[in-house]
Amino acid sequence: MTDTSQAQIGVIGLAVMGSNLARNFAHHGHTVAVYNRTAAKTQDFMGMYASEGTFLPAESIEEFVASLERPRRAIIMVQAGAATDAVINQLADAMEEGDIIVDGGNALYTDTVRREKEISARGLHFVGTGISGGEEGALNGPSIMPGGTAESYASLGPLLEDISAKVDGAPCCTHIGPDGAGHFVKMVHNGIEYADMQVIGEAYHLLRYAAGLEPAQIAEIFTEWTKGDLNSYLIEITAEVLAQVDAATGAPLIDVIVDSAGQKGTGRWTVKAALDLGIPVTGIGEAVFARALSGARTQRAAARDLPSGELTTLADLGINTQDFIEDVRRALYASKMVAYAQGFDEIQAGSAEHGWGVDPRDLATIWRGGCIIRAKFLNRIVDAYNDNPQVESLLLAPYFTEEVSRSLDSWRRVVVTATQLGLPIPVFASSLSYYDSLRSERLPAALIQGQRDFFGAHSYERTDRPGHFHTLWSEDRSEVES
Repeated sequence: MTDTSQAQIGVIGLAVMGSNLARNFAHHGHTVAVYNRTAAKTQDFMGMYASEGTFLPAESIEEFVASLERPRRAIIMVQAGAATDAVINQLADAMEEGDIIVDGGNALYTDTVRREKEISARGLHFVGTGISGGEEGALNGPSIMPGGTAESYASLGPLLEDISAKVDGAPCCTHIGPDGAGHFVKMVHNGIEYADMQVIGEAYHLLRYAAGLEPAQIAEIFTEWTKGDLNSYLIEITAEVLAQVDAATGAPLIDVIVDSAGQKGTGRWTVKAALDLGIPVTGIGEAVFARALSGARTQRAAARDLPSGELTTLADLGINTQDFIEDVRRALYASKMVAYAQGFDEIQAGSAEHGWGVDPRDLATIWRGGCIIRAKFLNRIVDAYNDNPQVESLLLAPYFTEEVSRSLDSWRRVVVTATQLGLPIPVFASSLSYYDSLRSERLPAALIQGQRDFFGAHSYERTDRPGHFHTLWSEDRSEVES
């Protein structure tokens, strides 16, 4: 029988995510300590949810810590940045050797690396943990990506696995790796999410403004797509959003929503980290830039009358609407595959750089449920890494190669057609360009090597013998070994 006089887990920060996480633990039979800096928030929480399980409310950090069983396990769910550091320090002052501090927010992984070093030096465990699934996932079963030491996971892991989503009986939670590994993986997960959402948005835009379909019709198409390889949470909710009618105006809700998308930073962090690692995440990058451009509303308004050049229509091009819809579906799936391939490339590069030992099979497994990018497609990624853990790119795994091959002609037609119609498709187009770059025998980088050698004597390599060489451009243009 569970001891209810002390809590097995504690949650600090009782906004929606923290509250739902605490309730999730309680629903699974755990006694949960709860604390919020504002005492009224704790009181409100107890007033609304006390009947759902056993909670131990605290009015101070010290009282909160005292209510936890050893080793103490406390999850921080507060705003990232200075607020997180303040709570971590307060907790560390009140805790004892061997206790575990968990940061469940969207922290920048380099902050997690720093914090882990500082906290471990004090004899405590610090576990940066990615939690995906939004408010619903936090309550009913998220995908959880904890970092930290193996020792901390031995104590914390069973609790996290208990409340995580389950797919085929397997928990959507596993130990990702040491220090910042959990938050790094969650960061890239969010970057993939940016790309996934953008390609879905581009597909909608083409069906709406190229094919001339109404939102309700497009909702039906997306619902149909969920019955095949595109089955995913994001496609499902897209159909629901497009089917929604605005109560105030009677218009489709999508038409009264401002076309300016916000972001909290994880997408930008993904791109910045990829640049540092030298990994091309072009689909994710274009998705981040697309959100930034959508937010440049003053600039966009000023540019509204810029010339478009000669545009056309599907009818003028002789393109059948049903054929175009199928082409868009295939282009969406191919672009999605590129986004995931690039994201997994970045995770493996980050793991190698920091010595984390992240297993990509684990990630594809735990992302199948609970998280925002959960999709049938992730089973294909698990299979790909099971067949060949060392595959150079997911696009080289047999299933992905075959599916892209089937989609290529459609993908190219969509990119060309969108350009002829003047419709922006930054991720569709950049993903196709990435794919073509990856498969090309020669790239224009040879010319770039020559240019760099000309103006900066940076040298170049040759195809016919090893070494680095420099042409004496300002002299007799003879070549010397550099």
